[in-house]
Amino acid sequence: STFIERWRPETHTFHLPCGECTITLEDVQLQLRLPVDGSVLTKSVQSADWRAICYDILGTILDNIYGGWIEMGWLRDTFLEPRNDSTEVERIQYVRAYILEIIGGYLMPDLSRNLVHMRWLLKLVDFRAVGELSWGSTVLETLYLEMYGATPPNRAKMEGCLSLLQSWVWFRFPFLRHRVNHPYIYSYS
Repeated sequence: STFIERWRPETHTFHLPCGECTITLEDVQLQLRLPVDGSVLTKSVQSADWRAICYDILGTILDNIYGGWIEMGWLRDTFLEPRNDSTEVERIQYVRAYILEIIGGYLMPDLSRNLVHMRWLLKLVDFRAVGELSWGSTVLETLYLEMYGATPPNRAKMEGCLSLLQSWVWFRFPFLRHRVNHPYIYSYS
């Protein structure tokens, strides 16, 4: 991306002919509706018995856990929509798996876009505490780190919330948006 080429990691800004600009926490809050106030999430976690954690929090055990990473396909296949007669515990487990899919597939995806780390699952134990965490700052930090790593010209892929970067560019630089000259017309018949 042209914007990634203009990223300067030492200042965390894009250097453009018109000046410097950057994605801020306010942008994250406005565009993704994620909380930016509250306790900061840390990515570090002590080595853990991920199989036991998976069973305690999700109620099932995954055979393939790669150093704390689990496959998104397993989440989708294991946690189908809850049935009408499912228990409250099953519904909570479904919600945790669904949020974990959002984290791994949209907010903080890895390069493969198919793995999510179970450290995020540890943050989903108490739903009251989840809303008090600064998810927005973690998403922005992840994107900053990835843009830092993506500045070398030989790097072809990057992790992070690229939709945040794209929506920020379109919001701040409307002349870069796609133009729709022929609006979609739907028949009401």
